[in-house]
Amino acid sequence: MYDYIIIGGGIVGLSVGMELLIQHPQIKLAIIEKESHVAAHQTGHNSGVIHSGIYYKPGSEKARLAKKGSQTMRSFCEEYGLEVDICGKVIVASEDEELPLLDNLYKRGIDNGLDIRLIDKSELLEIEPYVNGKQAIHVPMAGIVNYKQVSEKMAEIIIEKGGELLFNHEVLSVTETEGEAVISTNKGDIKCAFYINCGGLHSDRVAKRANLLTDMKIIPFRGEYYQLKEEKRGLVKNLIYPVPNPNFPFLGVHFTRMIGGAVDVGPNAVLGFKREGYRKTDIHLPDLVEVLGYKGFWKLASQYMKEGMDEMIRSASKKLFLKNVQKLMPEIQADDLIPGPAGVRAQALKDDGSLVDDFYILPSKRSIHVLNAPSPAATASIEIGKQIVTQMDQK
Repeated sequence: MYDYIIIGGGIVGLSVGMELLIQHPQIKLAIIEKESHVAAHQTGHNSGVIHSGIYYKPGSEKARLAKKGSQTMRSFCEEYGLEVDICGKVIVASEDEELPLLDNLYKRGIDNGLDIRLIDKSELLEIEPYVNGKQAIHVPMAGIVNYKQVSEKMAEIIIEKGGELLFNHEVLSVTETEGEAVISTNKGDIKCAFYINCGGLHSDRVAKRANLLTDMKIIPFRGEYYQLKEEKRGLVKNLIYPVPNPNFPFLGVHFTRMIGGAVDVGPNAVLGFKREGYRKTDIHLPDLVEVLGYKGFWKLASQYMKEGMDEMIRSASKKLFLKNVQKLMPEIQADDLIPGPAGVRAQALKDDGSLVDDFYILPSKRSIHVLNAPSPAATASIEIGKQIVTQMDQK
């Protein structure tokens, strides 16, 4: 019998566990994870960016927790000797018609309380000499980190404080009664007084197995990346982003210098045919049928049909992907791009076809369910953990 069980060993689940043990060191806590190690999915396939919060609606949880979380994440890494680089990023308008969008984004960043600047072409080229841009926003508080290393350190802290990590435990069902919650796994039943669902790509399924009614479903979107070959990494000094397309809910092809020196270029954002499908050939028929049978998906698809088709075509054509790349970085050629990693974003979609724009955390009688925590959740993870523990204490 545990006081608390956390379902999911990604960075959000680990942050909740760490914060619980910091605030309540006497509790008995376990994190159950269906894989053999922490950070196996979204966290371990993350681009490693520490986000500032500039993109998110003022007053939203994403805006608030990303801003605060970027500072907390930096402090955590410095305290435990993890490599972190607050290198800054530029968000670039490369065409005249993007200038009003850039100005709107700048105003949003100011509304979110960020210390950012609009810079002209000459100052932009001092920061990123090879970029094609007319104007840009300089975001000095953005940075890079390795979230897998962060997660492993959190796991160490949890174990040191008396918590348990139970690997290879897949949740089959959850039953809440008056006195306890029983989590049935492939390894047997585990009982607790309270549990927190941080299941990421499977968070909606865990909620459903607990008989929790929601009006949403997780839709997997695969982010496909190239990398710059080693001798061309010098073209990108730090982080370069385009002005986001207001007609598409993703950030567009950008350039990310990673911890370790590699430079990611991408992503294409395409529908995943498997919730944990990191390759184009990964197809899991039940996952695909579930998506195609969901009315919310077809409402979304009709809204973003052109943009979605463009993403799929770029996924299949390196030539068209390169054209998108050269809009920002003209010197990059096809031979400079080599196949890179991919990630899968767990995006919550409502029945009416609207994307869940903010973090979505749903309380129940003996549980709290984190049902939408895509980017910037890694940046904000420590603050998300603190907020969830506060909610639990109030309950």
